[in-house]
Amino acid sequence: MTEDYDYDLFVIGAGSGGVRAARMAASRGKKVAIAEERYLGGTCVNVGCVPKKLFVYASQFPEQFYSSQGFGWSQESHPTFNWATLRDNKTSEIERLNDIYQSLIDNSGADLFDGRATVQDPNSVVVNGTSYSAKIILIATGGWPFIPEFPGSKYAISSNEMFFLDELPATAVVVGGGYIAVEFAGILNGLGVDTHLVYRGDKLLKSFDREMSQKIAAGMQEKGVKLLLNTQITSIENDADVFNVRTNHGNTVKSDLVLYATGRTANTSGLGLENTKIELRKDGSVPVDGNFCTAEPSIYALGDVIDRVQLTPVAIQEAMVLVDHLYGLGEAQIDYNNIPTAVFCQPELGTVGLSEEAAMKTYTDIAVYTSEFKPMLQTLGGGNDRITMKLVVDKASDRVVGCHMVGEHAAEIIQGMAIAIKAGATKADFDATVGIHPSAAEEFVTMREPSR
Repeated sequence: MTEDYDYDLFVIGAGSGGVRAARMAASRGKKVAIAEERYLGGTCVNVGCVPKKLFVYASQFPEQFYSSQGFGWSQESHPTFNWATLRDNKTSEIERLNDIYQSLIDNSGADLFDGRATVQDPNSVVVNGTSYSAKIILIATGGWPFIPEFPGSKYAISSNEMFFLDELPATAVVVGGGYIAVEFAGILNGLGVDTHLVYRGDKLLKSFDREMSQKIAAGMQEKGVKLLLNTQITSIENDADVFNVRTNHGNTVKSDLVLYATGRTANTSGLGLENTKIELRKDGSVPVDGNFCTAEPSIYALGDVIDRVQLTPVAIQEAMVLVDHLYGLGEAQIDYNNIPTAVFCQPELGTVGLSEEAAMKTYTDIAVYTSEFKPMLQTLGGGNDRITMKLVVDKASDRVVGCHMVGEHAAEIIQGMAIAIKAGATKADFDATVGIHPSAAEEFVTMREPSR
């Protein structure tokens, strides 16, 4: 450690990226501190990926109960759902994960500060009224839900509050067209809530493959979600604890809950970066170079706060690369191409590589292979779900440049496909691979004729 500083590295934010950076730096013998004002594990563990996936599981049971009848199962009474049980069991699991993060930090030798940290100058941080000097400061404060201001916006809640509701509403309006909106619309609908999904655009999940997005919209409607596209909320009025949600088309939707999932912004407000050379973007995110260094040579940033790819595994990978850059050989790199991702909407989406639209702009000539079929479970289960799969191929090289799936287990299947795409697999490699039968995944290696 440089004797002039209290710490070699001071990390602000104990989310996935910040904790990984702190632990890895400490394991290299550096004196490290990490400060967190809310909860260990950040958004993903506490109000994001983990509790959301638990809620998705809960919301899928009614369909499973229904499907079981075709396989010979019967129930003497209709299953009932207790929101408080789900909510509180979820909270217990998150608290267990918080303890694990606490242990990881303690065992690494890093010092953990419980409190809000602000940047005092390029080499010092203030926590709970005490100033600490650091050779390097790392900003890993993540993102925060954004709700626009409009008449009655104070009645809307964000995804943060969704995990702690006192009661499950009978009716709900979800506003937004991104992954958080479609996921919560599916969760609420699956739990028996009369759910409207309102979006100002004409296509949900607009950054994903258009055909896949259309399949998801159709599947959500089939399951009972009421889609209101090309629609904007003009005001929310509180009428005896029932909200009148008014739209630009002049109609009103009555709802017990209004959830705004209209994006997340970098969590940099009040962080003290005005005391440095750093100039934030208009959305509040922190500009960094290829080594995650800001305009201030002693301050670095990674994860959602730099607004590159807002995914937990990406933040963790960025942390590994940064620590190697600061304290290792400086050889590690991160490739933002072909990052697999999933949207746990219902039906589920898994994807890696280019959409059909992006591939058409990138390559001179492409071939598209598609397949749509009923899941085997539904043959006896009696449901209406469908699975859609798509491969996008660059005809010149025969490389598969996009792989997409809508339907059950999409995330699990696409993870394996992502390895093949990352390795540069060709369509001939897919064709030469023996499928696992009977499985939905085998369809990816049996699509022989291009659809277009």
